[in-house]
Amino acid sequence: MSLALLFGQILGGVRTLIGVAFLLGLVVAGTHWFVREGKLAPFGGWASFVRRWSDPLLAPIERRLRAAGGNPQHAPWWLLGIIVVGGLLLLQLLQFVFGMVLQLQVAARGGPRGVLYVAFDLTFSLLMFALLIRVFSSWFGLTRYTRGISLTYRLTDWLVEPIRRMMPPMGMFDFSPLVAYLVLIVLRSLLMGAIF
Repeated sequence: MSLALLFGQILGGVRTLIGVAFLLGLVVAGTHWFVREGKLAPFGGWASFVRRWSDPLLAPIERRLRAAGGNPQHAPWWLLGIIVVGGLLLLQLLQFVFGMVLQLQVAARGGPRGVLYVAFDLTFSLLMFALLIRVFSSWFGLTRYTRGISLTYRLTDWLVEPIRRMMPPMGMFDFSPLVAYLVLIVLRSLLMGAIF
C-alpha cells in the first residue's frame, strides 16, 4: 500500500469521525433547544438519555460561560462550534503533516531542485496554517499576547499588518487575514509556477 493511499484512508476515517461528532453535537444542541422550547419533556426518556452522556462534555463549557458572564444554556451551541472549528483545524493539521511527509519523500528523490520545491511549499503551507489559527483564535478572544498564539502573529504580521493599514476593519469584521490568505495563494502559485 502506498503512503499516499494510507494517508487518504486515515483522512477519510478522521472526516467520518468528525462528521459523527458533528451529528452528535447537533443532537445535543437540538435536544436542549427542544427542552427549552417545551417541545420535549425535560425528564422524559430521550432528554434524560442525551443529558446523561452529554453533561460531562457540557459542564466545562458551562463553567467557562458562567465565568465570562454568558448564558450557560448556550453551551450546546458552543459545543457544536468547538466540534466544527476543532474538526477543521484537525483536518488542516493532518493534511499539513501528511503533505509534509509526502513532500519529503519527493524531495529525497528529486535532488536539490526537489528540496527547494519542498522548502517553498512548506513555507507557504506553514504561513497559511498560521493565518487560519490566527483567525480562529480571534473568534475565541485569544489575543497576540496569548501564549502559543503569539507565534502565529509573529509569522504573519509582516503580511497582515500592511494589508490592514490599506484596508481597515469594517465594523467588527477584519478582512485583512482573509486577503492575506488569498495573497499567499496567488504568490504560491506564481512562484511555484515560475520556478518549477
